Amino acid sequence: MRHVITSILFVTTSLLFSQCGINRQVQQAKGLSKSKYAIRSADNMTIAGYDIREFKDMRGLEDVNPLNYPRIAAGLVSHDVPFRTNLNVEITNPANDVAAINQFDYKLLLAGNELASGTVDQRVEVPAGGKTIVPIPVNANAYSLISSSSTRNAFVDLVRSLAGSDQVSPSRVTLKIRPTLMLGNKEVKYPGYIDIDKEITRDILSPNNKPAP
Repeated sequence: MRHVITSILFVTTSLLFSQCGINRQVQQAKGLSKSKYAIRSADNMTIAGYDIREFKDMRGLEDVNPLNYPRIAAGLVSHDVPFRTNLNVEITNPANDVAAINQFDYKLLLAGNELASGTVDQRVEVPAGGKTIVPIPVNANAYSLISSSSTRNAFVDLVRSLAGSDQVSPSRVTLKIRPTLMLGNKEVKYPGYIDIDKEITRDILSPNNKPAP
């Protein structure tokens, strides 16, 4: 009988601890959904391997000489024009409790069209009343945006703006984040995405990636 009682107590205690862990994750995720988000900077931004700064004077795709940029020309033929960068997202937690998630999915949209998507598979924890920077690697194929007449101009304007042109209006992008919770051994997606809107100009580039004045 003593062994039976001990087993029951052990199972009950384990369930209680498991439930406490689940509740803690839910509360931390709720805290993250109430946090403030901002895209602060971007590092190592390239198109088909070319530094974004090379396209400052581009007015349209017709200005991209295939002799000077053979990888872009080849990408247009193969329908693969890589767009690479690291977006540094600042998360500010105004609450009195820790905000955290174990991983999250993201989507990056330009003019309402998806430019990139992926998963950041790392724990993100923001202390109460504090902030943290989360790097998000963007590895996208820009071909669909370049080839579509409805998004081509928006993408060209984004590139020119990032390259340092003062002859173009800021471009607006939307970063959508969807946290994932671990409930026991099961992954549960947070209901809906957290949207972060940002006007993109050359000021977003990190110092080592900014165009010369």
